[in-house]
Amino acid sequence: MAGRCFEDWTVGDRIIHEIHRTVTETDNLLFSTMTHNPQPLHLDAEAAKASEFGQIIVNGTFTFALMVGLSVSDTTLGTLIANLGYDKLVMPKPVFIGDTMRAETEVTELKESRSRPTAGIVTFRHELINQRDEVVCRCLRSALLTRRPQ
Repeated sequence: MAGRCFEDWTVGDRIIHEIHRTVTETDNLLFSTMTHNPQPLHLDAEAAKASEFGQIIVNGTFTFALMVGLSVSDTTLGTLIANLGYDKLVMPKPVFIGDTMRAETEVTELKESRSRPTAGIVTFRHELINQRDEVVCRCLRSALLTRRPQ
C-alpha cells in the first residue's frame, strides 16, 4: 500500500512527487471531447493562434485532474475512503501542449472524524508546476483516510 493512513501524517509534511508528465495534444483532445467541452481555445488551432496566448491552451479540468492524479500514489492510494472536497482551486498560468508537469504536496491540516472513529481527515495543498518552475494549478484537497487498526 503506497498511501498513508491518517496517523502517518503530520502538518507540514511535504512530498515532491517523482512522476513527471508531459502533456500531449491527444491528452487535451480526448479530455475535452470526453467531457463535451467545445471551447475553441482547447480544440481549434486557428482560434487559439488568434488569442492572446497564440497557441492551444490545455483544458483546465485536465490540468486539475493531472495534478491530483500525480499525487495519489504518495498520498491516498489504498487508504482513501472518500475525497470530501477541493477548495481554493486556482490556475495562475496556462498549460500548453508539450509542457512537462510535476506535483508537490504539503499537509496543511489534520482532523479526527467525528462521525467515523476509524477515519480521519487530511487536508493536502497540491501544486502543479511546469518545466519553467511556474505554478500552473493549486488547490486544497480534503481526504477522508482510514486509521490504523487498534
